[in-house]
Amino acid sequence: MFAAQDWKDYELIDTGGGEKLERWGSIVLRRPDPQIIWPLPKETGVWRGADARYHRSSSGGGSWEYRKDIPERWTISYRGLSFHIKPTGFKHTGLFPEQAVNWSWMMDKIRSAGRPIRVLNLFAYTGGASVACASAGAEVCHVDASKGVVQWAKENLQLSGLGDRPVRFITDDVFKFVQREQRRGSKYDAIIMDPPSYGRGPNGETWKLETNLYPFVETCMSILTDKPLFFLINSYTTGISATVLHNVLALSLGRTHGGTITCGEIGLPITASKLTLPCGILGRWEA
Repeated sequence: MFAAQDWKDYELIDTGGGEKLERWGSIVLRRPDPQIIWPLPKETGVWRGADARYHRSSSGGGSWEYRKDIPERWTISYRGLSFHIKPTGFKHTGLFPEQAVNWSWMMDKIRSAGRPIRVLNLFAYTGGASVACASAGAEVCHVDASKGVVQWAKENLQLSGLGDRPVRFITDDVFKFVQREQRRGSKYDAIIMDPPSYGRGPNGETWKLETNLYPFVETCMSILTDKPLFFLINSYTTGISATVLHNVLALSLGRTHGGTITCGEIGLPITASKLTLPCGILGRWEA
């Protein structure tokens, strides 16, 4: 288990009854989480005093109940990086704090490389990994199909005082972008991807992780430099284990480049119980 232990502006206060209680800066949110299948023995005042709570709808989606006036968005920081937080209609806040374990790892790899590093961040969302890599000195290409989250990522870069760093923001279908980079002969020293479980492209193309992940990894290998630094896969897909990611990386990156593969769960420490909440898996290949 890789647990994000060193947050100051984020805390997973407690869990139970299908919900988690979290502190984002000074604001406390209460959100559902399907991994939390254990009960909440007692709903204390801390739970009842949450600034906002997300309620799922029986017809899908849900909505926030605001118990106090809170800003539309606010800022939290991690190791000198800053991010806008905003409760969205899909219960998310624009940041996955468990990913801090990957940000720290990537920053350390880039800083110790001793050479210029070009990073490609695919399915890049609001840019946590892009900001981290840029702060470590890498040139970054950030790609996501959503115009709104790409704009959010740009704001996070500026918020972190990194607006002058060489970061290219691309709003595009990830698969088509990689194919174009192949044709252009573009090369990257490191690739990050956080692919969805299922999705559709702009022309009705279907993506299913179980079917398409391995061939997509092989396609991405064609745009790696001769001396790649790292390759990172994140997954939140239920039913895909860390061992599956290990096998994918071993049969692709490992077979071609050797190196070291590390896989496992990622999670967040729970203050009240001293347990860890699982939050997905990672697969890392490094030279």
